[in-house]
Amino acid sequence: MAVKIRLARGGAKKKPFYQVVVADERFPRDGRFIAKLGQYDPKVDPPMVNLKEDLTLEWLRKGAQPTDTVRSLLRGSGIWAKFKEQQQGA
Repeated sequence: MAVKIRLARGGAKKKPFYQVVVADERFPRDGRFIAKLGQYDPKVDPPMVNLKEDLTLEWLRKGAQPTDTVRSLLRGSGIWAKFKEQQQGA
C-alpha cells in the first residue's frame, strides 16, 4: 500500500478549493482519505496555503509521498526544507 499526500478538490464549478490529505493511492481523488493536513485556495491573491506543520512532518517521516503540486506547496511554506533537514540529521 502506497500512501500519498495529495489534493482533494472541493468547491463549486470554476471556484476550486482543495484540501491537502493523506490517502492510499488506490482511493479516488475526492474519495476516502486517512488524514486531513490542511487547505489550499488558489483563487485568492496570494494563494492561501494552510497546513498543520507537525502532522505533515509526521506523515513525511512515515514515508508518505507528496505529489508534485503538494511538494511545491510544502517548499513554499518551508515544511519541505525542515523535513530534509531532519533527514540529514538522522
